[in-house]
Amino acid sequence: MIGVPAGKVTLTDRRTQHSWTVDVAAHELAPFPVTQEQYTRVTGERPSSATGERLPVEGVSWLDAVRFCNALSLREGLSPAYRLGAEGAEGGEGAAWDTAADGYRLPTEAEWEHACRAGTTGARYGPLDEIAWYGSNGSGRIHEVGGKQANAWGLHDMLGNVWEWCWDLYDPEVYGAYRVLRGGGWFDEHWSCRASVRRRSHPTFRIDDVGFRVARSPGH
Repeated sequence: MIGVPAGKVTLTDRRTQHSWTVDVAAHELAPFPVTQEQYTRVTGERPSSATGERLPVEGVSWLDAVRFCNALSLREGLSPAYRLGAEGAEGGEGAAWDTAADGYRLPTEAEWEHACRAGTTGARYGPLDEIAWYGSNGSGRIHEVGGKQANAWGLHDMLGNVWEWCWDLYDPEVYGAYRVLRGGGWFDEHWSCRASVRRRSHPTFRIDDVGFRVARSPGH
């Protein structure tokens, strides 16, 4: 896990043309998306359509990701961050976040974008071909984690390779339980692989260009 310093980030939704600024507390974030080897070691499952221990796990839903976080926490003797099906969760397709827990969790989208930018203010933290696998250089397939340059804070694959689930609801008034995805994937055009791009999907959705990485709260 890599320490991400506190800061401030402005999020923008192109659909609504709405921007909002969020204060981000210091936290920890994994340097890579969760790999197939890690996912299988913790859950015993192999959901991915491609095969490779160092490939990012894909074909995982938002619910799969939060269950993995809880399982990894228990495996390491930490308090699970999520209560599935808890009161206040989005029906049977959500989870309640115990912010006092010391276990692993998904990053919020503000944490994700702040970490992705790593102090930069442009669309990307470096030249796209040097930092990301995407449609123009990905040869139509997923790639092992860490194969491209990290950002200034040591985080790899924040753009390209797989989209990453974040904790947040996208727009509950319009899209209900849909959750936020960030980062772009191996099949996407360059305009999807930007620090600011927001995508949404249902928490049960699974596809071969969506994975996740884990975070831990500050002070834990």
